[in-house]
Amino acid sequence: MKRVKIGQTGLEVTSLCFGTSGLGDMPDTYGYSVDEDRAAATVHAIFDGPVNFLDTSNNYGMGRSEARVGAVIRERGGLPEGFVLSTKLDRDMETRRFDAARARQSLEESMARLGLDHIPVLHLHDPEHARDLKEITAEGGALDELFKMKEEGLCGAVGLAMGKLDVMEPILRAYPFDCLISHNRFSLINRSASAVFDYAVAQGMAVFNAAPYAGGVLAKGSAVMPRVTYMEGTEETLAPVRAVEAVCAEHGVAPGAVALQFSMRDPRVASTIIGVSKPERVQQTLDWASAEIPQVVWDSLETLGYETEDPEANRVYRPG
Repeated sequence: MKRVKIGQTGLEVTSLCFGTSGLGDMPDTYGYSVDEDRAAATVHAIFDGPVNFLDTSNNYGMGRSEARVGAVIRERGGLPEGFVLSTKLDRDMETRRFDAARARQSLEESMARLGLDHIPVLHLHDPEHARDLKEITAEGGALDELFKMKEEGLCGAVGLAMGKLDVMEPILRAYPFDCLISHNRFSLINRSASAVFDYAVAQGMAVFNAAPYAGGVLAKGSAVMPRVTYMEGTEETLAPVRAVEAVCAEHGVAPGAVALQFSMRDPRVASTIIGVSKPERVQQTLDWASAEIPQVVWDSLETLGYETEDPEANRVYRPG
């Protein structure tokens, strides 16, 4: 599988990355639960496949995602050779404190759960949900601490992983990140992150595009999972999804394959992050990544239009 360099770090990642938030058992976000055995089988399937990139975070499932990934890493005697793991610094989930001390504590928690003394890729996560953005951006704050961690050799690359673009863009312009993660904001139905991608690529940052399925609905189908960007769907929010499904049905292609390849074919996207919560989804993702999609499908989809506003502007955030 094609690999792309992360800035000047020496790290190389495949054009696919598997996200593991769902493996932390987050029914408030995804609408279903995942037990430990299913999570472990999924991580084993990821490690056994051709993708060398996995993403998790300190607060996914209140630490369960990292703990479950870490259990498999220990069982296998360490990360597979050449494998790149990404995790994230997170605020205190009770107080929302996100100062330098909390950033350091978050890293220590992650290392303990994962059983690692070095994190290949480390992001600062969700600053828009912190109690005070100044704790993050002020001199000596959480962002300065993140770059200090890289200087200390505790991580190989540093990035920004967040949602709201009005908060993200000023931070992105103020720091020399190696990479960034955006989710739900570059997909078949929404392109609101496009300008941010342009800026990041111009600065030599690697762009990781997460959630091209709009929270899962483009993969599982609007009839099975009527939720868009982690929120219960309405006729209005599901209409663009159903329009995509109609085009795909006309030409006999899976909407999930089209949604995935839409991200992968964009030259700005170094790696596309796909959440998986059962082992068979790993192979399905690989099949979708290589599926034949006629040009007429892309031409038809382009006529549908897309949103450019933040798709989570009205989301009620629930961490579980």
